[in-house]
Amino acid sequence: MATLAKKAAAEAVDELVPMLTRLQLTAIRDQLDTLLDQAARSELNLREALAMLCAAEVGRKNERRIQMGLSIAKFPFVRTLEGFEYDAQPSIDSKQIRELATSRWVANGDSVLLLGPPGVGKTHLAVALGREAIVRGYSTLFVPATNLVTQLARAHVDGRLEEKLIHFSKPKLLVVDELGYLPFEPNAAHLFFQLVSRRYERGSMLVTSNRSVAEWGGVFGDPVVATAILDRLMHHSHVITIRGDSYRLRSKRRAGLANQASAKSDAASSS
Repeated sequence: MATLAKKAAAEAVDELVPMLTRLQLTAIRDQLDTLLDQAARSELNLREALAMLCAAEVGRKNERRIQMGLSIAKFPFVRTLEGFEYDAQPSIDSKQIRELATSRWVANGDSVLLLGPPGVGKTHLAVALGREAIVRGYSTLFVPATNLVTQLARAHVDGRLEEKLIHFSKPKLLVVDELGYLPFEPNAAHLFFQLVSRRYERGSMLVTSNRSVAEWGGVFGDPVVATAILDRLMHHSHVITIRGDSYRLRSKRRAGLANQASAKSDAASSS
C-alpha cells in the first residue's frame, strides 16, 4: 500500500510540472519536491502549504524583477548604502540618507541634488539610492550628464528629439551624474531644460554635481536657463552638500604615509 501511495504521489507531481510551466510558476516547479517535502515535515495544512508555495514564487519573481531593473538602469558599477563610509564623510547625515533609501521621495516625484567636490562619494550614493528605488519597484535610468546632452543634441539634429525626450521621461527616476563636469553648449542647456520641464512633477531626478547651485549659471552658459532649471529641480527637492576630502586622495596620502613609515623603519634597521 505504501508503495502504491508513493507511486500515486509521484504521478501527481509529474502531472503538476507541465501545468506549472504553462502557468509560468517556475519557482514552484523547480522546487516542487523540496517544497512538498518541507510542507509534509512541517505538517502544514493546505492553506499554509499554499502560502509557502506562493512565497517561493513571489520571491523568485522579485529577484528577477530586481535583476532586470538593474540591467536596464545601466549603472556604471554596483554600490550599496551599506558599503558607504559615513565616517569618512562626517558632513553627511546618515539619517537623511536612510530616509531617502525608503524611496518615498521617488513616490512623491521629488528630486535629490548631491553636491560636492570630486571623489567624495556622490556617484556611490546616487547608484545606491537608484538601486534602492529599483528594489522598491521604481523604474530607474542612470546617465552621465555629458552623455545625456550629447544624445539630446544628436536627436535634435536628426529630428528625433521628441522620441529621445520620451525615452528619458519614462523612468520614474532619472539619475544624472556629474552635471557641471564640463560646461554645456547654449543649445544643449535649452535641450536639458526641456527634459527637466517634461519630468517636472511627473518623475523624480537625482543629480550629482561638483558645482554649487550658485555656479550653475556658468555651467549652462545662461543664467536665465540655469534659474529655470533650478526652479524646477529644487521645488520639492532634497539638497545634500558633501564637504570633505576625496577618497582617492585620502588613499594616496595613506599610502604615502605608509611608505614614509616603512622607509624610516628600514633606515633605522640598517643604522
